[in-house]
Amino acid sequence: MTTARIELAPLMLDNFLQPAKHRVFKGGRGSGKTRGCALMSAIYGYKFAEAEREGVLLASREHLNSLEESSLEEIKSAIKSEPWLLDYYEIGEKYVRTKNRRVSYAFAGLRHNLDSVKSKANILLNWTDEAESVSESAWRKLIPTIRGADDLENWLSYNPESAESATHKRFIESPPSRCITTTINWRDNPWWKQSGLEEQRQDDQRLRPDTYQHVWEGAFLTITEAQVFSGKFLVDEFEADETFDGPYQGLDFGFAQDPTAAVRCYVKNKVLYIRNEAGKTKLELDDTSKFVCDAIPNFEKYATRADSARPESISYLKRPQKGDAKAPYLPRMESVKKWAGSVEDGVEFIKSFEKVVIHPDCQQAAREFRLYSFKIDRLSGDILPTIVDDHNHFIDAIRYALVPLMKRRAASKIVVRL
Repeated sequence: MTTARIELAPLMLDNFLQPAKHRVFKGGRGSGKTRGCALMSAIYGYKFAEAEREGVLLASREHLNSLEESSLEEIKSAIKSEPWLLDYYEIGEKYVRTKNRRVSYAFAGLRHNLDSVKSKANILLNWTDEAESVSESAWRKLIPTIRGADDLENWLSYNPESAESATHKRFIESPPSRCITTTINWRDNPWWKQSGLEEQRQDDQRLRPDTYQHVWEGAFLTITEAQVFSGKFLVDEFEADETFDGPYQGLDFGFAQDPTAAVRCYVKNKVLYIRNEAGKTKLELDDTSKFVCDAIPNFEKYATRADSARPESISYLKRPQKGDAKAPYLPRMESVKKWAGSVEDGVEFIKSFEKVVIHPDCQQAAREFRLYSFKIDRLSGDILPTIVDDHNHFIDAIRYALVPLMKRRAASKIVVRL
């Protein structure tokens, strides 16, 4: 008999060693909970396949528009870290499955495409990452799919934000039977020193004390006066129709740590509506047009404004790709020039709307609106008039999108005296 040794954070191991139907892993950044769940899902897949069980390992989120937004790469990386798992699984560009074809991964958004997965395959396990944002209606739809045998389990991994979230109420406040919850943070990660995140954690502790406890320690996100858009926005369903002005589209370039971020928004009755987003780190320029156009329907048909600091990138995205006449491109993209105080002016313009309504599909934009903050003096605790340059990529894209409206409003205020 061959024995395989698995490296897992002790707190996660304690959870998995106990029989359970629901396993909850909550905490801040750098805890390794996502990597741990990815690894253990592959081990469960191995066990199911060896027992001649057939079905899918469901890796889900509330919203999932493309595989790029899924846990696919995390799962691939976890499998590749263990030679015996790598030998057992077949990994393709868009799929992961056991070589005997009994068990495969499926990726789905709980809000929109869970039914299509349920109709095609037997769900052996569900792992929902970023589970904080999952709605109660989505949980009601999912839970019946794992009510079968005792070894069919439901896992959650997330960073808590609100005591009012459906996830907190269902699994923490009034947990179901056989539910084990583990709180795990960066200090519980045995491989923390190798993560490369310690410097950033210390910077956040020093410069962003208002959000540090949430981001790194898994505490609820407390609304404070330091948050730029505190009390100004809400997340709610809506659909734009012919009575809305727009769309207004913006794009902020990123690459390594910062995502390339694109948005589509509308205006109606002095309310700003954020309807679509597309964002990804390490997005190559060659892939940008396709990624954005796949995520936001007909994005290429409307004017899009982007940061003028990247004129060569804008020029490239406006042109058809050589050798591929069918590849999407953005012919109506144009640059937006910055000026002294343009960030502050753009933020004030967004705040000038009576309300900002963010569609639930735009989770990354909603998160930025929650975290975007003014600096706080480390000694006195005073809120400073300087905005922290972080959690702002989708907000920057929104600012660029709204520049024509800002200019129009500014022009309307010009008074001519004779």
